[in-house]
Amino acid sequence: MKVIHYISNFIKKETVLFAALVLAAISCFFVPPDSHYIGYIDSRTLAILFCLMAVMAGLRKIGVFDTFARRLLERVKSFKAVVFILWVLCFVFSMFITNDVALITFVPLTVVILRMLGEKVRDKWLIPIVTMQTIAANLGSMLTPIGNPQNLYLYGKANMDIGDFLLIMLPYSVLAFALLAVWNVILCRKEKSAPTVDFGERKPLSDKKKLIGYIALFVVCLMTVAHIVPYYATLALTALYLLIFDRAVFKKVDYSLLFTFVGFFVFVGNMGRIDVFRDFIESVISGNEIAATVISSQVISNVPAALLLSGFTENLRALIIGTNIGGLGTLIASMASLISYKYVCGENKSAKLKYLGFFTAANIGFLGFMALLSLFMP
Repeated sequence: MKVIHYISNFIKKETVLFAALVLAAISCFFVPPDSHYIGYIDSRTLAILFCLMAVMAGLRKIGVFDTFARRLLERVKSFKAVVFILWVLCFVFSMFITNDVALITFVPLTVVILRMLGEKVRDKWLIPIVTMQTIAANLGSMLTPIGNPQNLYLYGKANMDIGDFLLIMLPYSVLAFALLAVWNVILCRKEKSAPTVDFGERKPLSDKKKLIGYIALFVVCLMTVAHIVPYYATLALTALYLLIFDRAVFKKVDYSLLFTFVGFFVFVGNMGRIDVFRDFIESVISGNEIAATVISSQVISNVPAALLLSGFTENLRALIIGTNIGGLGTLIASMASLISYKYVCGENKSAKLKYLGFFTAANIGFLGFMALLSLFMP
């Protein structure tokens, strides 16, 4: 019974990882393990992803993002400005610390602020603001190769310059910011009063020496993404730094995401060697890359969609666009969205269905605008 209970909890907690491992295992029956399996694994993507997650976990541990956000919020003069800052923090930071880390960092801050403003304010604004933050994180992260896992993978696979990548997603990022800003004004048009939020005594960063170390590692990570520093050197340097100065951060890394990548690498690699499956996927996706990735993302989320479909088309530019805007829509279209959902449910369990309804409607609206823009882009 304990084993069944453990497996059940694992599936609930790590649904995507479980699905990736099951698919990988099933594919092994059709393509027995051989020397080609080694070539399935994109070690560069996994190494950079590990290093970035470790660096961001370290910076968050010493209070960098929380301190920055609080100091910004202390200067605001209206509720509209509070809302603006809360989603802009997610939008901007997600470009560099990934969408999930941005939500893990700033959604709890939103919950704290709304609690300080009173129960009525919390009940009214929790769902709209967290929804805005989630959309902002998912859309802000699409601008850079390190903003989310699928970007990092597709950027590396395409072997493109970072400037070319930025140009692909810049129009979508500009539209996303404009839409969020307009929504902010409309949503807060009746809120005139200034917020009264007392953050208490300012707390200094817990370790300024570690701050310097993590910033240096982040710069090295960026240089690795730009193909200036070898990924294995960055991995070794990051691991050595953590072993010497901050071993606790090893526990903060999302290893389930890394193993999810491994599972899908094996599955995609094996499926690509099955002629019938490969021919079917290629016939479906050919000329419809954006639509195919958007639709598949709604069901299996955008990271697995990127890993799966990248093995069957050379139009990686379309996959980059499709998987990024495909993170909008359903709750699982981007797994980062589940983070916000968990925080909302933890703060107000009775708000589950209301949040799902509001979140889905807002996401579909934004997805519609993004998809419309893709029709006019060359």
